[in-house]
Amino acid sequence: MQRFLAVYIGTEASMNESGWNALSESARQKREKAGLAAWKKWVEANQDSIVEIGAPVGKTLRTSKRGIEKTKNELAGFTVVQAESHEDAAKLFEGHPHFTLFPGDSIEIMPCLPVPG
Repeated sequence: MQRFLAVYIGTEASMNESGWNALSESARQKREKAGLAAWKKWVEANQDSIVEIGAPVGKTLRTSKRGIEKTKNELAGFTVVQAESHEDAAKLFEGHPHFTLFPGDSIEIMPCLPVPG
């Protein structure tokens, strides 16, 4: 089994296209509740493949030779899974609540490679 990092992507465009920003507070809370229930169901259905459930991520700071600075990206969260192949790992996320109930754009799945040397 190989490990894969799944990164949840959220964009301003996906927020707008989903109508999320136009929802009333009560409608948003209802959608959030349904989304969390669906996410929990997804976790239960894929528990044998989940290595690290991960978490949502917040605002970003970048550290470089220039020092520490604020930056912005489209990363919304992460999960680590294991699967026989890259395609099998990607299939775990088909129909995921991140983009079917929540306003997420996509989920990018990449292999975790061994550290060289």
